[in-house]
Amino acid sequence: MTLREVADHAKVSVATVSRALAGNYPIATETRRRVEQSIQALDYVHARAGFVPRTVAFVLPDVRAPAFAYAAQGIEEASAEHGALCLICPTQGDPDRERDVLHLLREQRASAVILIGDVVDDVEYRTRITDLAQGLAAADARLVLCGRTPTGHVPAVDYANEAGAYAVTKHLLSAGHRRILFLGGPPSGPTTTTVAERLAGYRRALGHSGWTQPAESTRESGYQQLCARLPEDFTAVFAATDLIAAGARTALRAHGLRVPEDVSLVGYDDLDLAEDLNLTTVRVPYEELGRAAVHLALSGHTEHEVLETSVVIRGSVAPF
Repeated sequence: MTLREVADHAKVSVATVSRALAGNYPIATETRRRVEQSIQALDYVHARAGFVPRTVAFVLPDVRAPAFAYAAQGIEEASAEHGALCLICPTQGDPDRERDVLHLLREQRASAVILIGDVVDDVEYRTRITDLAQGLAAADARLVLCGRTPTGHVPAVDYANEAGAYAVTKHLLSAGHRRILFLGGPPSGPTTTTVAERLAGYRRALGHSGWTQPAESTRESGYQQLCARLPEDFTAVFAATDLIAAGARTALRAHGLRVPEDVSLVGYDDLDLAEDLNLTTVRVPYEELGRAAVHLALSGHTEHEVLETSVVIRGSVAPF
């Protein structure tokens, strides 16, 4: 479809159509209406020379993870509000793939890149993020960390992770529980920042190191790892994620233990399944995180914003 065809359909000149599309020339209201009707009727798409739309890229490990899906929803909504195009870029949790994706986004002149996903906060990671941020900045793009510990001068939107773990552990303590098992974290190797902060909140509330059992953030791992600790004399389980809690609940039932009559159970994240399981958990505002990350990325500000978490009390905790 060409400008000439639009002009013929609207019965105006090509110059008039061009002025109507530019939007910065005075055109009679009726004439503009006819041009707009013709554009719609002919499904004409105007490609502006040299125009590069603002693009917000969301780089995440896995699109199937519910928490990341919530964040993606917030990012897409906020991007639309800013008139920006939202891109979803999964990396499968591979640092090399993450680096390659960010380099590609730099070449594509993305306006902003929002990076989410659990990490091991070491010198190598901090150096890599600083280098990536500087490379993007050289191309007039901004890197924003979402749900990650701030690194150098890279802007970040985080949530009160440790405080949420502290609060939900205190909730168990207030119900009379003293032997509370923390279920989560890698079986071997360094602990990632998300689990480390939740474990720190748990230990701060207890006043000692507590009892821990590693488990990956899946139902299967929650089930298998809790089965490995049963039977054992703990009265409550703090699962590091709701997915782990779902597996733990199945393990308890398989061993003839009821929730909460025999063992109380809490999780973290407040995914949809937490309500289905009537699970007391910590709500992480993932959609708000995504929205805040977009606003921070496109505003040009460099602050570190921290959103609040809250304990959602349901029926999985009973007094002991």
